[in-house]
Amino acid sequence: MSWFNARIAARLAAIGVLGALTAGCFQPMYAEHTPNGGPGLRQKLQQVEFVPLNVSNGSREARLGVAIRNAMMFDAYGSAVGLPPLYKLTLRLSTQRLSIIVDPTTARPDIENYGIDAYYELREIGTNKPLVNGTATARVSFDNPGQEQRFARDRGLRDAEDRAAKEIADKISTRLASFFFSNM
Repeated sequence: MSWFNARIAARLAAIGVLGALTAGCFQPMYAEHTPNGGPGLRQKLQQVEFVPLNVSNGSREARLGVAIRNAMMFDAYGSAVGLPPLYKLTLRLSTQRLSIIVDPTTARPDIENYGIDAYYELREIGTNKPLVNGTATARVSFDNPGQEQRFARDRGLRDAEDRAAKEIADKISTRLASFFFSNM
């Protein structure tokens, strides 16, 4: 049995040596500086200007646009303002509602789905060259209580909008971070 223990010990030692050799290869994504001394990801994200949506004031899309923009700005800057912008991010939103389950006696929806499709584009301000673009989608569902609760349906819709907006902001922020991190 001692040869079996020696083989296990040799394997564990080999794994330990390989782990020690690769430990220096790790680079934290949100480090202050890159290994070559350049600006870190946080500084790159602080140079992005988040353009307000071009929708009519007071609309549901305007409220969603402000929520998405504020969440992305907080993710990028950590506050309300960043560095002087070198990049510009524009968004376009489309929303949809879909009744999933309908009560057969009242013909009212019991469960609805709410979705946001966001097209985003990041451009360099100096050259207006497009750097990255894509689409982010979010689908959330919400329940509709009976007809006795008149305002619960509107509040459920608003909560679904807020959850979908947060999901869109998280997806776009993650894609921006991976773009800047891969191009550092």
